[in-house]
Order: sequence, then structure tokens, then C-alpha cells
Amino acid sequence: MRPARALIDLQALRHNYQLARESSGGKALAVIKADAYGHGAVRVAQTLEAQADGFAVACIEEALELRAAGIRAPILLLEGFFEADELALIVEHDFWTVVHSPWQLDAIERAHPGKPLTVWLKLDTGMHRVGLHPSEYRAAYQRLLATGKVAKIVLMTHFACADELNSPSSAAQCAVFETTCQGLAAETSLKNSPAVMGWPKIPSDWSRTGIMLYGATPFDQAQPLADRLQPVMTLESKIISVRELPAGAAVGYGATFVTDKPSRIGAVAMGYADGYPRHAPSGTPVQIDGQRSTLVGRVSMDMLCVDLTHLPQAGIGSRVELWGKAVPASEVAAQADTIPYQIFCNLRRVPRIYSEH
Repeated sequence: MRPARALIDLQALRHNYQLARESSGGKALAVIKADAYGHGAVRVAQTLEAQADGFAVACIEEALELRAAGIRAPILLLEGFFEADELALIVEHDFWTVVHSPWQLDAIERAHPGKPLTVWLKLDTGMHRVGLHPSEYRAAYQRLLATGKVAKIVLMTHFACADELNSPSSAAQCAVFETTCQGLAAETSLKNSPAVMGWPKIPSDWSRTGIMLYGATPFDQAQPLADRLQPVMTLESKIISVRELPAGAAVGYGATFVTDKPSRIGAVAMGYADGYPRHAPSGTPVQIDGQRSTLVGRVSMDMLCVDLTHLPQAGIGSRVELWGKAVPASEVAAQADTIPYQIFCNLRRVPRIYSEH
């Protein structure tokens, strides 16, 4: 069997959720969209259901998968409904829905849901992606109340730059939110993972914790709460070939790496078809049999190469950690000029192995 696999530590997952909830100052939805950022949405939900205040997914297809697996906890649709016909399914399966556009308000007014909805009403405070404009938000709130079809409204927004601690953007967005929502009698949801970790004084009844749930930091600098997170995923494989090369030998496609001295180079069963970032350059860290080394040459579809020159004990069958407890995913992502969110979500054919440690 091909040795590439992703080890998922469920105890670390529980630890991170508890840390997120305690740090948020309120209740916390576990964000498990995109197959729980590549960790397996059903298994993550099963692990956290007794602990979590609820879950958040992108769309109704993801939510239906959880209900089919027996998950009964609240599930929020972060992108809301895409067609008015979905409202019947939302009611049938007791989903919560975001409302971010006027047409969704119109659809609720025309609908006959049978029982009241829980709506998270999204305000665009400056990200300018989705959300109601401040000038129409209060009227939208009153329209929802007037329908008699809504049991609960949560007032929400989303930060554009919460992972930039020196940016004035988050404070400006908070000011827009406070001014617009003043006097509205409803719970609020402002915090995502970066806001929970970096902006603890922002008031928020609900947080929506994603990346920190999986033990990765959204920040590119040291941050106290990040040090308390535990990596949930360890991506690993094994060395399948070793070459003794002279100085001046090229390694991999494009000959982008050339040895500057006699070198031992190992090939690892891991490539971009598995989800490892193709643009990870030579020098990207790995751990081999418990010791640090680096990637050399270009990542190919099914393999990548690593430097074994300083590791004489390493050979065919040696364990290689691509990211995880010893090699932070955020470090690999930074080398590849991307973010840990993306490298988690890109995992494809690698089997997941779940454990309690």
C-alpha cells in the first residue's frame, strides 16, 4: 500500500474547540465546511457533537451530509440558500441560515415554511463580499420580524483583516456594526478564528471558529493563543528511493535544484496530486525519522525529493512528516506562498487515519 496518509488526532481537535470556546467569550460554532478543511466533516462532527454549540458549513449539500450521518446539532449555512426552494429543506432539517441579500428576504416573505426559521442576518461592514449594506440592514431586520416566520435573528458580520493585528480595518468594521445594530434586540456574531485569537475585547455572543479548530494559526507572527493550539493533522509518508549524487547533479523536473556537493537524495511518495503544494520550494521543511531536513527540487504529481545528506541513518522506509506536530502547516504554507487553509483543503487521495492521540 502507498504509504502517504493523514493522521487525524481527535483529542487535539477537542482541545482546540474547548480553547476556542473559552477564548471567545461566548458560544462557538465549529466551522466544518469544505469537508472540515480536509479533515473529514462527518468524523469531526461526530467527535465534537457532544461538546460544540453547533456547526457551520458553506451550503445545504454539506449540511445534508451531516444530517444523513446522524448529526442532530444546530447547523448554520454560511452562504445561506441559493434558491428559494431550499427553504423547505432548511425547515425540514432544522438548519439555521444566513441571509445576506435582499432577494433572500423576499423569498422568506413569500415562503410558507411551516415552522419558524433561525436567521443569521449578515451586515457588510467593509469586506464588500456578501452582506446587506448598512443603509438597508435595520429595515431588513424589521422585515424579518414582521413576517412572523422567524423565531430568532442573530446579527453577524465578517472581518476582512482580523489576521493583521496592526490593521485599523477590524476596529473600523466594529464601529460600523455597533452603529448599525444599536438598539436591535438580538445576539451577535462577529468573531472568526483570527478575531478570537487576536481581538479578545470585541464583544460577540457567537464565534465561528475554523482554522484554529484544526490547530493552525492564521497569523504570520508569534501569537500567544497560537502556542496553545495542538495540530490535528499530521501528513506523512515514507522514502521509497535513495540516490547518491555527485556535486553538480540536477534533481527533479526543470532541474531547479542542483547539488553543490556530494549528496544523498531521497524520493518520497507524496506529490501535488495528494494535495501537497506544488509551489513549495527547495528548503521547505520536512522531518525525517525525527530530524529536520528540507525539500529539494520541484514537487511532482506523485513524488517529491528531500535532502538526506546529513542523515546517514535515513533510507528506504524512513518516515517523513510533511506537516503536523513537528513541522507546522503554517510554516509549509508560508514557504509555498499560501495559507494553511488551502493546503488542508487541497488534500485529495490521501487516506485519513483517526486516533485519540
